[in-house]
Amino acid sequence: MSGPAEVRRVNKPWGYEIIWAHTDKYVGKILHVNAGEQLSVQYHERKDETVYLLAGEMKYWVQLPGDTELRDQRLVAGQSFRITPLTVHYMEAVTDCDVLEASTPELDDVVRIKDRYGREGTSAP
Repeated sequence: MSGPAEVRRVNKPWGYEIIWAHTDKYVGKILHVNAGEQLSVQYHERKDETVYLLAGEMKYWVQLPGDTELRDQRLVAGQSFRITPLTVHYMEAVTDCDVLEASTPELDDVVRIKDRYGREGTSAP
């Protein structure tokens, strides 16, 4: 149905996210990652996402197909990166970062491999 969308803020140990769209077909978020913080080393079984760095500088660590290690894909404002299902990845903010994320709607599809905030093995915020 057309009309205003619910917008909600979710506080995270690394900053916060604003979920500005959530339908059965897609999700839109803005993630604010504080300088020096990082998200979980993770992958998604179904979720397909693309991020666009609105502001800041980040190290976007990704294990590409065929690789055995994560590689640093340095992103600056104006660059984007797509993550397909089963791709191990995480974000590390060099400076405060604002990230626009567009994805498929599976918000709880997070398999945490490693997490500096003690959330390994969960999909908890």
